[in-house]
Amino acid sequence: MAVPDVATLRLARSAHLAMLAHALDGLPHEACGLLVGPAGGDDVVRFVPCENAAASAKVYTIAEAELDAAAEAAFADGFDVLGTMHSHTHTEAYPSPTDRTMALPWWTYVIVSLRLDAPTARAYRMSGDDVAELPIELVDD
Repeated sequence: MAVPDVATLRLARSAHLAMLAHALDGLPHEACGLLVGPAGGDDVVRFVPCENAAASAKVYTIAEAELDAAAEAAFADGFDVLGTMHSHTHTEAYPSPTDRTMALPWWTYVIVSLRLDAPTARAYRMSGDDVAELPIELVDD
């Protein structure tokens, strides 16, 4: 299955800042969370921080109960879960082989790299070994 058409990810500034802070707070482990916005779109209006159930610096797992609760809250507000954010503690913000294996092609993945002094975020859609980067546009909320 090919990666769906790539558009610009419109990311609320508050969600962006929350992702960066959550990534730093998660050290030494990878941090993770969920992207929320209008169903089928590329507008992230909210970031829901989650606990990394794997408690690992190399992989992340969002517990099913956390995913269900975030989805229920999103639906109640007329939104949907559009994807995930996770951090890479020592590598660039590019999907690892594990990231690509686990990816759902209709979800958006934001990866925050903590390799350098300042965290950096990049967004992707993936299907198998097909990886497409989405430009990120920060928007006021």
